[in-house]
Amino acid sequence: MTGTLYLIPNSLGPGELTSVIPAEVRSQTASLDSFIAENAKTARAFLKLVASTHPLKTVLQEIKIRELNVNTPARELPALLAPLLAGKDVGLLSEAGVPAVADPGADLVRLAHENHIKVRPLVGPSSLLLALMASGLNGQSFAFHGYLPTDASERAARIRQLDQRSRQEKQTQLLIETPYRNEAMLEALATHCSVTTLICVATDLTLATETIRTATAQTWKKELAAGRAPDFRKKPSVFLFLG
Repeated sequence: MTGTLYLIPNSLGPGELTSVIPAEVRSQTASLDSFIAENAKTARAFLKLVASTHPLKTVLQEIKIRELNVNTPARELPALLAPLLAGKDVGLLSEAGVPAVADPGADLVRLAHENHIKVRPLVGPSSLLLALMASGLNGQSFAFHGYLPTDASERAARIRQLDQRSRQEKQTQLLIETPYRNEAMLEALATHCSVTTLICVATDLTLATETIRTATAQTWKKELAAGRAPDFRKKPSVFLFLG
């Protein structure tokens, strides 16, 4: 019998886990002694917080954590599944938010299914869904596009294409950006979307510094020109728009 691959969500920023990670999830996490994570050091920091409310199965230093990140070659994925195929339960831990969504864990999850390994997603915060919930935009039809091109002309063309698609299909478009490029992204959206397109910026979701605001592209453009950018410099943000 194979083990179970538990998909373990993480908080969206520093602080206590108790307000965003359910007790049942922390309990299940504490019962495991083998994990796959993007970064072993930050995974141990997460487990240390879990241990403050739920005793770990074994001492933190003896817990096995293997790394899976954007630089992990596809040929190394089968080895990560070896303990599961041998019957051991393993946790796939996200660096922030939920695993396998805008996260390198997706390929491992697909391979687990191919090998008939049971996959169990656990409840936790998703910045994308939280942003969509709070945006006031269409939650019945939406699409997540990850990162747009960094080249300004290519990004502008992509924004215009997505804006037209959003208008035609009444579909909310979701994007993320490297935090230090947040202002450039908002400026591009305000410039290249139609003036009536609604744009939402959701920053530091679930944190004490959380901000969420929806306004037209025209309004955002005026506020940026007046030097009134959101307080999102180097802060994780989700961008949404609806034509």
